[in-house]
Amino acid sequence: MPRKPRFKDRLLLAIAPPLAAGLIRLIGRLTRFDYLGMEHVEAIWQTGKYVVLAFWHEQLLLMVYGYRGPGAKILISASKDGELIARTIQRFGQGTVRGSSSRGGRAAFRSLVALGEEQVDLVITPDGPKGPRHELKDGLIQLARLTGRPVVPMAFVCSRGKRFASWDKFLLPLPFGQGVFSFGEPVYFDKTEGVDVFRDRVQKAMTLNQQKAIARLEAKGASAV
Repeated sequence: MPRKPRFKDRLLLAIAPPLAAGLIRLIGRLTRFDYLGMEHVEAIWQTGKYVVLAFWHEQLLLMVYGYRGPGAKILISASKDGELIARTIQRFGQGTVRGSSSRGGRAAFRSLVALGEEQVDLVITPDGPKGPRHELKDGLIQLARLTGRPVVPMAFVCSRGKRFASWDKFLLPLPFGQGVFSFGEPVYFDKTEGVDVFRDRVQKAMTLNQQKAIARLEAKGASAV
């Protein structure tokens, strides 16, 4: 029988998500954003199809603010911190699938594959929940292979923010800066090339998309945090 959450945990779950959602909205309203590559995902949505969006774990905080699609299901860790993140994301009208490589991963992956038949985008941080930083794990590769959906890299960079001393160097954007959301070209799995070649192509696409976002920020006279 599951243990009942302690009072302080229940209090945290009640208070933290609305505060976090409010912080995201405040930062969003006080930051000047550019959007790059929206045509890549919009062209797919206009055909009635959907994608697998992939971004690095460090960029998680504002991604729900930058997503402008028809609806998404986001893979979130089954940990206590993951519960806080999931409840925050739900306040923006997006759904979640709970699980990670260390807890509930197989069930979560099966749920994502099943959702590949539904009219929602699938969202994953391919280096989460514990790293190594900026290193693709198998989940994203197999999800694209089994669903037939393209992987679309997504990136966020900003001129004002704080980096935490965590494994992913988590980014907390600060108000009154400039930010860039960037969407890369879709990467489709090709059965003739194999998993390793596809992994390399996705890794390169995510790196290129990140560099594109940084270049746009620098063109505006700012440096990425």
